[in-house]
Amino acid sequence: MMRRLMPVTAGMRRAGSAALDLTDVANGRFDGFWELWLNPWDLAAGVLLVREAGGRVTDLDGHEARLIGGPIVASNGVLHDWFLDILNDRVTSPAY
Repeated sequence: MMRRLMPVTAGMRRAGSAALDLTDVANGRFDGFWELWLNPWDLAAGVLLVREAGGRVTDLDGHEARLIGGPIVASNGVLHDWFLDILNDRVTSPAY
């Protein structure tokens, strides 16, 4: 996934805490965030913050994220579908 994202982004950062990364998406410091496995306590507050800020939070298939754990994709909402396409390798050109 990182190999597909690196050529089409300005860079990637990771604070080491999903809660902090989701907070950064909510306040606009990050455009997106994904993780393949998170626990419910990692998700709850961050998902609320992203949604309240107008962002979108789903699983890798684009279904609304469930707070029971598992994969998560969060974004500012505008680029969410593009982000999902890149993560799921549904893009045929690196200049999507």
